[in-house]
Amino acid sequence: MPSVRLSALSVFTVISLVWCLAAPGTSYPLQDETDIADLRAVNPMHHFQVRFSWHNISCPLCKALFTIVDVALLSDTNMEHVARAVGEACIRLHLAEEKVCREITELFRDDFIRALQESVLWPSEACGVLLGPSCGHFDIYAPWNVTLPKVPKPPVVPPTPPKPGSPQSRVLFLTDIHWDAQYAEGSAADCKEPLCCRNESGRASWKSRGAGYWGTYSKCDLPLRTVENLLQKLAKAGPWDWVYWTGDIPAHNVWSQTRAQQLNELTTISKLVRKHLGPQVTVYPAVGNHESTPVNSFPPPFVHGNRSSHWLYDTMAEEWAPWLPAEALETLRRGGFYTAQVQSGLRVVSLNMNFCARENFWLMVNSTDPAGQLQWLVHILQEAENKGEKVHIIGHIPPGLCLSSWSWNYYHIVNRYESTITGQFFGHTHLDEFQMFYDEEMMSRPVGVAYIAPSVTTYINLNPGYRVYYVDGNYSGSSRLVLDHETFILNLTLANGYEDVSGGLPKPVPDPAWTLLYRASQAYGLSTLFPSNWDSLIQVFNKEDQVFQHFWYFRHKGHVSEPCKEVCKSTLICFLHSGRYDLLQQCDLLYRAKGQRARSVRKTLC
Repeated sequence: MPSVRLSALSVFTVISLVWCLAAPGTSYPLQDETDIADLRAVNPMHHFQVRFSWHNISCPLCKALFTIVDVALLSDTNMEHVARAVGEACIRLHLAEEKVCREITELFRDDFIRALQESVLWPSEACGVLLGPSCGHFDIYAPWNVTLPKVPKPPVVPPTPPKPGSPQSRVLFLTDIHWDAQYAEGSAADCKEPLCCRNESGRASWKSRGAGYWGTYSKCDLPLRTVENLLQKLAKAGPWDWVYWTGDIPAHNVWSQTRAQQLNELTTISKLVRKHLGPQVTVYPAVGNHESTPVNSFPPPFVHGNRSSHWLYDTMAEEWAPWLPAEALETLRRGGFYTAQVQSGLRVVSLNMNFCARENFWLMVNSTDPAGQLQWLVHILQEAENKGEKVHIIGHIPPGLCLSSWSWNYYHIVNRYESTITGQFFGHTHLDEFQMFYDEEMMSRPVGVAYIAPSVTTYINLNPGYRVYYVDGNYSGSSRLVLDHETFILNLTLANGYEDVSGGLPKPVPDPAWTLLYRASQAYGLSTLFPSNWDSLIQVFNKEDQVFQHFWYFRHKGHVSEPCKEVCKSTLICFLHSGRYDLLQQCDLLYRAKGQRARSVRKTLC
């Protein structure tokens, strides 16, 4: 019966990708019959006419559909026929437009052949993934543990504010640029495809919105001119001590991308960053999930040849060589991660978070510490502890959204090395958020915070933005902790000239300003930004709704149409507490125990 398992996995993989295309969202439990988009509170997703109806399919129908496809394929292992059947299933389930279904199936077909050959997934398991545990058990990701050294954990010394006048490092943070080379001003901002504002979206009519000059509040990415304008402004806003850049360069047209296009976008943006920020500024990049094609496809190093990721990692090493030492380039070429010394006493670790992502179907072959990355991380942290170094960790996907075992091990590592890890910086959600880490014994003492910074792109319905961190500076005894941070945005209403259209058509501002949205210490009344301060702020969110609504506004980069109340607020606060995946699952149990009907949607921006 191996063909049953293979075909089920092929259907699952493509449907999972179409799910990414059609239903981007967050990772919070929602009220029954509540769509993911309702928690985004920007504009309801039905305004975008995203044709996704998986949640309307019952469990029996799901299993029947998968079984029918499997039975049809039992006597035919030809991959072209398999792809055709999967494409038909995608179309008939109305998971996406026919063109998208056809192209995404063809794109994925060859790349995951090996994963199909070595994986096991039954129809009931696929439905368990898509509809939840009530529709089937899905547990091919076996639990595993990293090995920690037998060196005792040093006594924990609570952090203290630096002395007045102590040096600070000013660190630029960029994430989720998502440049769309096909962005076209005046094209349709509302379309049937997963990405609009493009040449292929058609022209806007008199009764529909058109794409703005600098960007658009819709399911659209950015034109190159907006990215260049940002980099020009950042060059003038310096000096920067260094830059963290956590990936996702290409646009969200994941059904029609090629390796050549991905590499062109990688090299183009890397060269622009180097050109505008200058050779004196060191940039520390991380690999995003959109860098590869098919999207999320990051085979571990045991996969060789044309299906490996060498085509991507080798180009990254070439483009990023001016910023990184030779030792870092070696591990970058091997697995997309590295470490480098930023300054004396401070080290950065750039993780390839695609090795923790459920959407990376290669992990269905073997999800046990892919590429040995976490065990390598333990080694780097122990060496840093021995030398008295502090470590910043950067990556794309926040660890709280990772596969359960990977997330649990990472949380365990952060607990062991809480005195060494003094900063965690991520992106991926496109929103301005954070997640807490607590001591594992009592889960009450804050030991760390993962900062999740807002995106440069507008996707979906956001202002473009970027983050600046102020870190305890380069001096003997520095904690290297984040002392404050600022978020800047490009207000598209003003930049595109929509505020005053009395003269007819909007007139875009020739050189728009990127303005300060907020500074954390001032907005929240925080004297420091230590983990204990963020934990206290969450308690304030519970008690003072006005403060929480400020956070909600900042979370969406100043473009939000509805407040977040009741279940929305409770689930978001639970998310902030939950730096580990299984803790998010406990959020579900909590709200069910309170008598609230909730369904869990473990969904991230794909």
